[in-house]
Amino acid sequence: MKNVYILGATGSIGLQTIDVILKHTDKFKVVGISLGFSNKDKHYEIIDSLKPEIVCLREKDLKYEKDFPRVKFVSGDEGLISLVNYPKKGIVVNGISGSAGLVPTVAAIKSKKDIALANKETLVTAGHLIKKLIKEYEVKLIPIDSEHNALMNALIGEDIKNVKSLIITASGGAFRDYNKEELKNVTVKDALKHPNWQMGPKITVDSATMMNKGLEVIEAHYLFDMDYDKIKAVLHKESIVHGIVTFNDGSVKAVLAKPDMRMPILGALSYPKRLESGIEEIDFTNLNLSFYPLSFEKYPLLKAAYDAGKKGGLYPTVLNAANEAAVNLFIKEKISFLEIEEIVIKVLKEFKDNVSNPTLEEIIETDKKIKEEVYSLC
Repeated sequence: MKNVYILGATGSIGLQTIDVILKHTDKFKVVGISLGFSNKDKHYEIIDSLKPEIVCLREKDLKYEKDFPRVKFVSGDEGLISLVNYPKKGIVVNGISGSAGLVPTVAAIKSKKDIALANKETLVTAGHLIKKLIKEYEVKLIPIDSEHNALMNALIGEDIKNVKSLIITASGGAFRDYNKEELKNVTVKDALKHPNWQMGPKITVDSATMMNKGLEVIEAHYLFDMDYDKIKAVLHKESIVHGIVTFNDGSVKAVLAKPDMRMPILGALSYPKRLESGIEEIDFTNLNLSFYPLSFEKYPLLKAAYDAGKKGGLYPTVLNAANEAAVNLFIKEKISFLEIEEIVIKVLKEFKDNVSNPTLEEIIETDKKIKEEVYSLC
């Protein structure tokens, strides 16, 4: 029986994690959860089904404490830290969206809990710090992203020195068949119609701009100690092949699965074991796969991510913060879809205060400063 903590239990990753755990109650026990934006009925349903020992709310609410007297309730940012510092060992599933997931990840590592990471921003903004902490506190960091989870599995038993390249696949998002002219008038509703995956709004928009793939390239750099020039991204509309490793001898290993996030979630929770997922198997007698290059001209944010990653320091934080704020403005219909990339590229171009090895405090401060700068534009 493995203890599990879920950060962002009402988000897309959180709800799918709950679904996985409820199918394997003999393997996993949820000790703590954090609840985000949702109605109280949904919160009560989750608490009733999981029976956690500690729950973090966005804001303190005495009614929860009255209705669930055996549960310890905490709230806010401090509550998240209390949650991951809870004295029972276990694995923390970080499904929080955005840079808000960084500080709880650091606290969970220092509490000697393993990390099942779906929060891209943790490694994008502070990969150099996270790697040191993982080693110092002797905990595991297992990626939940389907692409990185696939690469991790393909690399089991391999010497990284024998790897020629890592290839991350991209579905292309809602606008993969649009040209630049057609993108001028797309709406938020259009952007949230992902053809293959069910995800939260921010990551779905990132999939359409290809920023999501750019962030994954930076993640892969830190997860697998791979130079950026050896990390590639290709368009793969079927979302069946999730990660590909090519080797110096010309051989290739790839991980294939139906596009269902419950598979990598279960894989991360049960690692290194493989449990029955109930996910439909691939029919290889009726399978067509296609792969296409990703154009930097069509997806300038993908190039911006490569450039920011190579520059290092605070540039990935600036990239992420500007994008996070711009996407938020787009979702609130304050800016157009194409203005997302315009804003991010402008902010990166104007940034001059880089630090080669930023501290956690410098990362947090820069994240805040850049977001305020973007919001001030609107």
